[in-house]
Amino acid sequence: MRVKQKRQVCVLLPNKQHLDCTVRTQARGREVLNSVLKQLGVSDLQVFGLAVLRDNEYLFVDLEQKLNKYFRKRWSRGSLMVPFILFLRVQYYVESGQLILSSKVQQLYYTELRQKVLRSQSRHQEALLFQLAASVLQAEVGDLEQREGSDEEVQEEGEERKHRHYFLPEDYFPSWLIKRRGREYLLRHSPVLHGELRGVSRSQAILQFIKEASSLQDGPVTFYRMRQEKKMLKYSILLGVTLKGVHIYQEVEGKQCLLYDLSWTNIDRFTFQGCRFEIHAVGSLCLPKLLYYTHSAFHSKHILRHLSDSHRLHINTRDAVSYIQQLEDMQASQFYKEAYICDTAWLIQKLHCNSLTSSMSDCSAAVETTTHTWTEEEEEEEEEGSMTEFELCVDEPEEVFVDNPAEVPWLAEVLRAVPIDGRMVLPPSCWTAVTMEMKQVLKMRADEGLSVD
Repeated sequence: MRVKQKRQVCVLLPNKQHLDCTVRTQARGREVLNSVLKQLGVSDLQVFGLAVLRDNEYLFVDLEQKLNKYFRKRWSRGSLMVPFILFLRVQYYVESGQLILSSKVQQLYYTELRQKVLRSQSRHQEALLFQLAASVLQAEVGDLEQREGSDEEVQEEGEERKHRHYFLPEDYFPSWLIKRRGREYLLRHSPVLHGELRGVSRSQAILQFIKEASSLQDGPVTFYRMRQEKKMLKYSILLGVTLKGVHIYQEVEGKQCLLYDLSWTNIDRFTFQGCRFEIHAVGSLCLPKLLYYTHSAFHSKHILRHLSDSHRLHINTRDAVSYIQQLEDMQASQFYKEAYICDTAWLIQKLHCNSLTSSMSDCSAAVETTTHTWTEEEEEEEEEGSMTEFELCVDEPEEVFVDNPAEVPWLAEVLRAVPIDGRMVLPPSCWTAVTMEMKQVLKMRADEGLSVD
């Protein structure tokens, strides 16, 4: 293969590292993804996707599309000397870090989420931000050193430590919170919360951070900028894609004001025609049709695809998340060990299961636009409103179980005792199976007189 038929792609990671990939000029997104997997030494990136920066906005790459679709004429003129930039970013947020199989992928997820927390504008969730900072301190610093001695000695040491603090507020709190409370306030009170987590391992602290951050209003969200009117120059509307639905914000004097918080059950359908993007709420909410405008039909198509995949992920994980919560509750109770001292040898067998990425590959089936390849001519025609309208209906499908849910390799690890630092392995392609099997096991335990509440 001649050198001029290759292109250099640089993939930027959330931890500020980068990976270099050399691909064919006719390469598709999956070729880059496979190179990233190999270099990271993982079999699946699960919740991550490759994104391109277009019109100052991140759009997730369709892995089955050719890369020249995203870089246009620059790709044909490119060379090995000038790399093309892609970003490895969280595409699907989860409520529990235990759903992420690889420790490396979990660490990348934690890193990106940590950065988003620092940029949070959720001024009404100040207490949560303090708790998140404490979890990060425990994960990155470890146990806070405590000195034994009289109250006078401890107080004297506290005065001395005013000038030798062990962390910088800027690394753990949003700038507006530092301005509101002052650095000295944060330096004085944060160690108290940090000290309460003494004995919590690094992996536990990271899992706790991921779980708590899922409650942050603008934390686990992917934002897309939109306009209120087609001819407006300012993109003042932010459409936020979350695991549980959609947030609509409006920027007013530099601040984000939440207009609508719509769960998936509140949404009837999404439609777009060119850059015209509509959100239809269910009739019972008596909300008007929400009409906004994206950068282009290219953006609209990718946003709709992201919405479809996120909705499907919500459907696939909701029962697994519920049972993980039950298991955590059991672990915290006196009944935990008693409930798990049982014969589970019949469950211990190892079979191959698909990962989150493979299960998500089917999620786009509900979006008609995914089978359509947009050309530059079509993108130009959108301004004239001559393109077809595309629609995604948000329905709640019935549960469908697999034939033999017991033959799942990771099920044994869920149903047996989990070490303190252990992580329950839950491949999303089998989440439906574990739902039914766990119901049966929990019912059996309840019949034996072992409470699971």
